[in-house]
Amino acid sequence: MPLQQHSETNQNTESQTEEKSIRHLLEDFKASMKRAFHEEDKIDQFCSTRGLPPAVLKELMSENPLALCIPREYGGFGGSVRDNIAFVSAASYESLALSLTLGINNALFIQPVSKYGQESAKPNVFNQFLNHRCMGGLMITEPDFGSDALSMHTSFTEKNGAFHIRGKKHWAGLTGMADFWLLTARKKTESGSLMRDIDMFICDVSAPNQQIVVEEYFENLGLYQIPYGRNHIDVYIPEEQRLIPRTNGIQMLLDLLHRSRFQFPGMGLGFIKRILDEAIAHTKSRVVGNKHLFDYDQVQHRLTKLQANFTICSAFCLKSGEIAGIENDLSTLGLEANITKSVTSDMMQESAQSLLQLVGAKGYKLNHIAGRSVVDSRPFQIFEGSNDILYHQIADSVLKLMKTAKEKSMYQFLKGYTTRAADRIKELVNFDVEAPLVQRKLVEFGQVISRIVSMDLVLYLEESGFRKDLIDNTLIVLKQEISTLLNTFQFANNTQVVADYEENSFWLDFSV
Repeated sequence: MPLQQHSETNQNTESQTEEKSIRHLLEDFKASMKRAFHEEDKIDQFCSTRGLPPAVLKELMSENPLALCIPREYGGFGGSVRDNIAFVSAASYESLALSLTLGINNALFIQPVSKYGQESAKPNVFNQFLNHRCMGGLMITEPDFGSDALSMHTSFTEKNGAFHIRGKKHWAGLTGMADFWLLTARKKTESGSLMRDIDMFICDVSAPNQQIVVEEYFENLGLYQIPYGRNHIDVYIPEEQRLIPRTNGIQMLLDLLHRSRFQFPGMGLGFIKRILDEAIAHTKSRVVGNKHLFDYDQVQHRLTKLQANFTICSAFCLKSGEIAGIENDLSTLGLEANITKSVTSDMMQESAQSLLQLVGAKGYKLNHIAGRSVVDSRPFQIFEGSNDILYHQIADSVLKLMKTAKEKSMYQFLKGYTTRAADRIKELVNFDVEAPLVQRKLVEFGQVISRIVSMDLVLYLEESGFRKDLIDNTLIVLKQEISTLLNTFQFANNTQVVADYEENSFWLDFSV
């Protein structure tokens, strides 16, 4: 056998072995979730309990799913984003909180440390994850700086080979629970002003002078198993625990956040599939007016919309698995990342609301999956960028692309940007876009663009061999949604709130 062929054979064998081991890990992880959520612990029945019981957490982490994103040279499975998406999807079918816990650990800590961490710091960090079931998170948001994260006031100064970081952080998932944190801060100059750029540091809360004080735990509305709170930061971080950007800190942060947004469909897919399965099972068993709910036309409309959401999310997963690896710089892919995150989270909330409507009063119990799903999925439309802001940014990005191309025609632009979808909706988008747009129209325009891109990705999914009847239904659902959004976008509405509305507005004054 020629040397090259022998080498290729060995590589194929190694790849197949690794694939089998990852699939084996996935099946073991599913089995541990089944025991925790449905058999031994049955924690699914006690969803109002804050946090996860230690024994349950130990069971869920026994298969060490966080090893997926740890590089092979440190004992992990190599850091494949595709595999991570598959795992968080499996987790979200059982628990959105568990899925988000894995997502926080992998996308917001392990992946950025793998890519930007210094070689002297990685072995200890990854060893803790592999052998001691440690967890990690990311602290960005501050009490006075949420969406305006780049204006954060947490600062650092250098002294005696260490970085002194001081500030406040809140709404960091796994507050008081994570063993490691990525802390974001801005350098304080000698004059006391803060540099514009952002730096990131690994904080090991078990190490001397690196303890983070939780000042308050929040009573968050949903996602009870994930602790959130307000943290006081006053720590000294060794030089080796500083992340090293390839260009600058802001680009590093964007790369991190965009990669995280590209992995939202993993959490969304398993969640929506569970919603779909619950909806089909309920409507097939529930009899109303001498026939099953499943046989009513309006119910069929809801169910096909749920299946469309499942299909769109599958298309997002396919694309994210192809482009979101840590070897790629995602800092410039804000448009694509924002579309992926905003549409996925909108579909999650819409799907949960639909299931609750189908189930009725029973679904409003706190321990029923329908009502719980509504509150658990709602924050996904807010954290890592409020969807209103993201849709605004999507519109801004597209308008800049159109301006650069000197193109006002929506259809002509889409022919070059969404090559598969443009002709499918030509009659809907054959108009000129006149910039500038007021903010509310930017948000509406961003919603239109995001659904057109979604259609384009569904058509790409079809080319990959995905089930055609699901594709066909999804294209119809998307076309209707695009049409509805375009009607809203083209409808003139410049209403302004009446601030002093109470005068002459009490109906009883006008009753005879």
